Amino acid sequence: MRTRVLNFGSLNMDHVYQVNHFVMPGETISSGSLQHFCGGKGLNQSIALARAGACVSHAGAIGQDGLILKEQLEKDGADVTCLQIREEVGTGHAIIQVDENGQNCIILYGGANQSITREQVDDTLSYFEKGDIILLQNEINELAYIMEQAGKKGLRIFLNPSPCDEKIKNLPLELVDTFLLNEVEGEQITGKKEAILDALKEIFPQAHIVLTLGSKGALYADQNQQVFRPAEKVKTVDTTAAGDTFTGYYIAAVSEGKTVEEALALATRAAAVAVTRQGAVPSIPYRQEL
Repeated sequence: MRTRVLNFGSLNMDHVYQVNHFVMPGETISSGSLQHFCGGKGLNQSIALARAGACVSHAGAIGQDGLILKEQLEKDGADVTCLQIREEVGTGHAIIQVDENGQNCIILYGGANQSITREQVDDTLSYFEKGDIILLQNEINELAYIMEQAGKKGLRIFLNPSPCDEKIKNLPLELVDTFLLNEVEGEQITGKKEAILDALKEIFPQAHIVLTLGSKGALYADQNQQVFRPAEKVKTVDTTAAGDTFTGYYIAAVSEGKTVEEALALATRAAAVAVTRQGAVPSIPYRQEL
């Protein structure tokens, strides 16, 4: 019996530029190619959840120009009952530079992702109950309200604090059941460059912490145990959706009742496949590929 997962998150159109190096201040460079993909951390993670076999519903907002994002979610089997279409604002989008080493840098435009209303939050949460999982990122508005209301209902809050900025520190982080974050985000939250996992455990003693380490692997810690999972060795092409793939697969495993070790193993394998492919959604593997 799988636990239901509600992902209240962003949906973007990604404009991906292949470059020799990231553009510097005052510099103009040429792009080798331009590709358009469905994206947004929220959508990416819902797709990863769905392709991993989770029972996932996606809540959020798009403009009339983003119907392809709704179609993509439906195609992969995610429920879109709680996805709203705005008439007055366009869909969020991202401008992504990918260099010759497969690394990326991203500029986000919020658009409809920043139009979430409290009425939408209340209506969405009415479909879910105690014990269900809610996944959040930092690309939509009303996050604090969502967390407070989800906490009152007894939902298990999983937070991927990305992109990490000052707004994160103003959220009711004591309500978070599980943090899924990378070393950069961990440093931004704790102020520590080293022993980040220990610092996170000290600040959030009741939480489960999943710290991704890029090519080195991932660490998990709670009050009782610490688990390390090394990364798979592959040739990196594009890291755009690697973290989102890891997050979706990890939560899918948790929703099935898998152990931490099993969840980390599944998530690292999925992320390894993702970095060998270009784009966000196109790079996310299906579970049978693993």
